[in-house]
Amino acid sequence: MTPTHCNKLVVAHSTREAAPLHEIETNRALARWLAQVLGLTFGGSYDLDLHLGRALYLLPTQTLVGPAQARALNIKGPQDLWGGYVDHEFIATKAISHGLSSPDASAPEGWSPLFGERVRKVVLEGLSVFALEDARPAGMRLLEGGPIRLKPVHACAGRGQEVIHNPKELDAVLARPDAAALFNQGVVFEQDLREVITHSVGQSFFGDHVISYCGDQYLTQDGQGEDVYGGSNLLVVPGDYKDLLKLDLPDDVRLAIQQAQVFDTAADEAYPGFYASRRNYDIAQGLDSHGHRCSGVLEQSWRMGGASSAEVAALQSFIHNPGLRAIRVSSVETYVDQALPADAIEVYRGPAENSDFLLKYVTVKPYDG
Repeated sequence: MTPTHCNKLVVAHSTREAAPLHEIETNRALARWLAQVLGLTFGGSYDLDLHLGRALYLLPTQTLVGPAQARALNIKGPQDLWGGYVDHEFIATKAISHGLSSPDASAPEGWSPLFGERVRKVVLEGLSVFALEDARPAGMRLLEGGPIRLKPVHACAGRGQEVIHNPKELDAVLARPDAAALFNQGVVFEQDLREVITHSVGQSFFGDHVISYCGDQYLTQDGQGEDVYGGSNLLVVPGDYKDLLKLDLPDDVRLAIQQAQVFDTAADEAYPGFYASRRNYDIAQGLDSHGHRCSGVLEQSWRMGGASSAEVAALQSFIHNPGLRAIRVSSVETYVDQALPADAIEVYRGPAENSDFLLKYVTVKPYDG
């Protein structure tokens, strides 16, 4: 590690009030594991009395928002955390993936039209909405191209989304009692795809160590029968995207990587206060309502995410085996109580936010490319 990391405590930090147990415990497990991999000391969960003013390497569960929060945690830049920082909360959500329906549409403080211009060719057709009065014009405009997906910008793991097929269904959504509150918080309308494959592309920076990866993710059903995040299969290399692109990759994967790079560069350009040491992007590829194949970045994750455990496993493999060119790692989340598969690394076993049981684990396999 670089000198700035040598004496730091690796500290877990659950930033959400009333966060579910699985989120808190996963955060602690990853912080403990990462400390072991990097040869640093695990400092437990963040405690103001214990850690105020200390040199920390923080693993927050959410992207840090605003200079006051960063100052309070003694975070000065990407070298101080595995995650990210933004000046305004909306920048860390899927809201930035699309522009507004018109120059007069409502937008949060700090909104950058430049970002939408930079990423227009690498995202799906869509619009971001921050006020109920802007919702119908935006929805009607997109419905001309086929069904659209409504995505609350603060929802995660695919929760809260629904598909709207026609103006009647749109009007029914807008007539709901909670519609104003929903849209004021931010909603994305985005073209709905069929036969979707969701790629994960990203990088993590740990001092002198850089890993880059591509892969896909899949859904599973939680205890309520809702389709939610079920895991990621990643191909990881030590180094930059250029090292990843040296591998024998299918054209659709190369496209996903290139689109993620454009999105990543645009964030640095349009939001200069932003920084992150974990930069993960979801890219959807599928068929639109006319049967045309489409590909576009859905959203970013500049925080601990579902694939974070796989990234730590990959980093451990590269540190222990410096000659490794690449490795395959998978993170799995299942709501079925079962024994841990052979050679798997357990990350969490216990109750979930919306289910009685959740198991998270990681597997590591060689790269045979």
